Amino acid sequence: MKLKILIFVVVSLIPNAVCPQQITLDDSDIPRPADRSEFLVETVAENLEVPWSIAFAPDGRIFFTERPGRIRVIERGTLREKPLFTLPDVKLSSETGLMGIVLHPNFTENQLLYFAYVYENAGDKFVRVSRYRETNNTLADRKTIIERIPAAKFHAGTRLGFGPKDGKLYITTGDATKQKRAQKLSSINGKTLRLNDDGSVPEDNPFVDRKNARPEIWSFGHRNAQGMDWHPESGVMFQTEHGPSFIDGVSLFKKRTGGDEINIVEGGKNYGWAKISHKMKKKGMQAPLVEYSPAVAPASGSFYRGDAFPKYKNNFFFGTLKGKMIVRLVIQNQKVIGQEYLLNKKFGRIREVAVSPEGYIYFSTSNRDGRGKPSDRDDRIFRLVPARTR
Repeated sequence: MKLKILIFVVVSLIPNAVCPQQITLDDSDIPRPADRSEFLVETVAENLEVPWSIAFAPDGRIFFTERPGRIRVIERGTLREKPLFTLPDVKLSSETGLMGIVLHPNFTENQLLYFAYVYENAGDKFVRVSRYRETNNTLADRKTIIERIPAAKFHAGTRLGFGPKDGKLYITTGDATKQKRAQKLSSINGKTLRLNDDGSVPEDNPFVDRKNARPEIWSFGHRNAQGMDWHPESGVMFQTEHGPSFIDGVSLFKKRTGGDEINIVEGGKNYGWAKISHKMKKKGMQAPLVEYSPAVAPASGSFYRGDAFPKYKNNFFFGTLKGKMIVRLVIQNQKVIGQEYLLNKKFGRIREVAVSPEGYIYFSTSNRDGRGKPSDRDDRIFRLVPARTR
């Protein structure tokens, strides 16, 4: 069954609203873009259990993860009744389980998929990234890419992506509620990691030759980045990152909660956590492009590369758990010049946002994660498709 909702959004233009200096914007500072968006919301799959990440195969199939450990497949618009595979050692807890998925750039030739998930060993939690090969309608040939990344009930990171220019595998890791680890190069927590597709370390990683530093590290000073993508033209990496909350103690910065971030991430750079947050600045640390207070809990991030919505070309979209909406950012010369809220409070907590090859915008709800108010058919995956012009 398809749920169809026609959405009309008409917003005003504020010209020349580009900041002349590289400063952090409050989301309320950003003008709304002048275009009008018309789309339908279609139900793709329902009665799911916390779908976390979506990946599109070249043959049209859609792979996605459910946090209890299941890999599911949508084929020709229909959800397969049985999971493709269930990972045997996933540790499901407050924010953890099976999370990130990415297909190898040469998936058509090698059928390789990568997953990030939390497991338990001797009572301690860790993140592992594993690679599998799809064969005979199941997964086989497991290879561990990296493991024993310390984890906790919260802040596991686990977003995966292949760089479009270098073909390297990038992995976000959370601070596992141990804030000081994010600044320590001897720790793998609170980082972006960069690996070859077989798990080996690239020779040109920024800290390969640094004594006592983990060679896998690409960037550091992150709290819990869970959205990551590369600008389609410049190739620059953008990330979304959760800001501090009650878990850290709001008194850590004598601020209200919030401080969610949109960052441009570069190799070797320090993104501040837990030395700075919100709009704080410190020499040698990178300030975010945009800061959200109160918190919206940005949970994903995808640039628009398709043709179905021409006005969205190269725009950045992310889902928000606490904000319960999709945020669209208009990017120009690595600056945010426009922002639009889509589906505000209509579907509850939104986790994944991913753009299909044909240009439809898929998103998943996270209402059964223990923090939402699920409907009878949650969780669900939807997609935005263009409304027909009459």
